[in-house]
Amino acid sequence: MAMIPNKNEMPSQSPTERGKNFNEVTYGYTAELALNEAKRCLNCKNRPCVSGCPVNVQIPDFIAMIKENNFEGAYQKIAETSSLPAVCGRVCPQERQCESKCTLGIKFESVAIGRLERFVADYHNTHSTEKHKKAESNGHKVAVVGSGPSGLACASDLAKMGYEVSVFEALHQAGGVLVYGIPEFRLPKDIVKKEVDALSDLGVDIETNVVIGKTLTIDELFDKGYEAVYIATGAGLPNFMGIPGEALKGVYSANEFLTRSNLMAAYKNEPDTPIMKGGKIAVVGGGNVAMDSARTALRLGADEVHIIYRRSMEEIPARMEEVEHAKEEGIEFNLLTNPIEIVGFENPENPRDERNGFVTGVKCVKMQLGEPDDRGRRRPAPIDGSEFVIDADTVIIAIGTSPNPLIKNTTDGLEVNKRGGIVVDENGITSRDGVFAGGDAVTGAATVISAMGAGKLAAHSIDKYLS
Repeated sequence: MAMIPNKNEMPSQSPTERGKNFNEVTYGYTAELALNEAKRCLNCKNRPCVSGCPVNVQIPDFIAMIKENNFEGAYQKIAETSSLPAVCGRVCPQERQCESKCTLGIKFESVAIGRLERFVADYHNTHSTEKHKKAESNGHKVAVVGSGPSGLACASDLAKMGYEVSVFEALHQAGGVLVYGIPEFRLPKDIVKKEVDALSDLGVDIETNVVIGKTLTIDELFDKGYEAVYIATGAGLPNFMGIPGEALKGVYSANEFLTRSNLMAAYKNEPDTPIMKGGKIAVVGGGNVAMDSARTALRLGADEVHIIYRRSMEEIPARMEEVEHAKEEGIEFNLLTNPIEIVGFENPENPRDERNGFVTGVKCVKMQLGEPDDRGRRRPAPIDGSEFVIDADTVIIAIGTSPNPLIKNTTDGLEVNKRGGIVVDENGITSRDGVFAGGDAVTGAATVISAMGAGKLAAHSIDKYLS
């Protein structure tokens, strides 16, 4: 049988259809497509794909089970090392991780590992009724701060070891960035809920609306009998550009924009927390969050959406699948373009004019790429005399986030770096005895799977510390 050179296509909504709803863009593989794709795996002896997975999923093994029609077995193989298969199958940048190491990719397209992971996870969620069993308690209590991917992974592993685990979440719904940051059309909320419910089945206590550093401090957690604390608070502090006009009405951080849409139901016809309806939208940034913001704005009824990014398409950090989806949906890319001012309406003759202070556009300058920076990306530089204005009614700033300073400001003995990230050693151990940290709270904004890897590492470090 001749090798199929390209991945099996993923069934999906048409661009014109999906741009008007929040339903998941792609439908997932059928069993037939999954079997065809699994057959493309060469089952390499040296297993390079596994080295590209931050949580060490045994990829050839689970794909071999798909070939045998053992879809549940394939799921269980993934679940040996991954706490969130259905999530990772949807949002992990496999093209830069496991799939980038695939031997088949040297000559053809790599095996669609992420699509296969999603298939077996969805199969399990549809067909399995068996719940996780709570392990026998070992008598030790651990607190996990934050219910994002890192906190969920750590709590899951600890619960399976017999620890009594409590997860504290600041918002009213558990899931962290999985629920407030990633839109429904990329990651349905019921998928996240299933993963959170699985934690409850393991005996994990999840407490929402608890802001550690305000409602409770780290010291008070120890006073309550917790013997170790894992900080997995993510990077929820939005970064801004520091340009004129960022305080105008109609300027949002991507965090606020996506949280309002995801958790505060701004997508409803008559929302209690409106964002925008119609108009021209400008999104500043080129990462996944920028793509999510732009595509959310389109679905909220924007007439026109622009992405403004200061480098070229070759340097854009977002997943190429998300970039291609955005292009197909009609979102315009203004590349090699950098904002220098957000322009607003002013009427000096009538200060009470209700339009005063609202965004009317983004003043930009064209850029050119120069020498590489310390990360190897060519450094952008402005072109003199190239200023122009992009009309906009709403501007969304999506240029990254930093760790929230609340915990470090309320916890003695916790060392942080100049970016606000908690300093840890190679095992996730902080400068404060009994306190561990990982994920975006340490590294700054990164991927879901890398945050999970940090959570799993911390779970084993906590186990070693307490036993």
